[in-house]
Amino acid sequence: MGIGEQFNKLTGKTRYVVARIFVHLCGEEVTPVLGVLNQAGRQTLEADGDMTIAGECLAEVCQNLLQYEHSWRSASNEGEVLWNEGDAGGFINELFTDSAQRYLSEPDPSATANPELTLAPTPNLVVMITIAFTGEDDSIETNLSQVAPLRVALKSIINLHYQNRLEAVQVHFSPAQLGDQLSDDQVLQNFPELLPL
Repeated sequence: MGIGEQFNKLTGKTRYVVARIFVHLCGEEVTPVLGVLNQAGRQTLEADGDMTIAGECLAEVCQNLLQYEHSWRSASNEGEVLWNEGDAGGFINELFTDSAQRYLSEPDPSATANPELTLAPTPNLVVMITIAFTGEDDSIETNLSQVAPLRVALKSIINLHYQNRLEAVQVHFSPAQLGDQLSDDQVLQNFPELLPL
């Protein structure tokens, strides 16, 4: 812990952690995850800023990712510790804008899947989870480019929700809609930070 961080703790300042986690899943069986992501996205939009509902949706997404651990191919994470709520909000907005600009990662909330269509499975799915929380969590504030730490971090995110420590939640994913495709080349081009697990 640096001197500045120790000083901020002594003066009683609130510690905000803003973190973004990328999880890349691969294989035909990951297509159902898109359904969970789209449903969680719709519920979060309808909740209009209600952190309890957003946190529930995030916990469901994390639980779903844990169930598909066998499909994880690569991952990455980044983040910052901030001592000012405004700075934390600014960084969250910066990450939101970046995530939304990734290939096919902005879902259309008005789109509804037609069950009569035969949907081609996507070979790749990249999930981007951005959160802000108060306090500390070593399992999230570490390198998550290995399976075991990533598994622990996703469980910790679920716990943050139940501890009411989440301040902001965003989930983006590419492709954003059933039927869209994300090729291997597009993964390399649009998600260069991913590291093989």
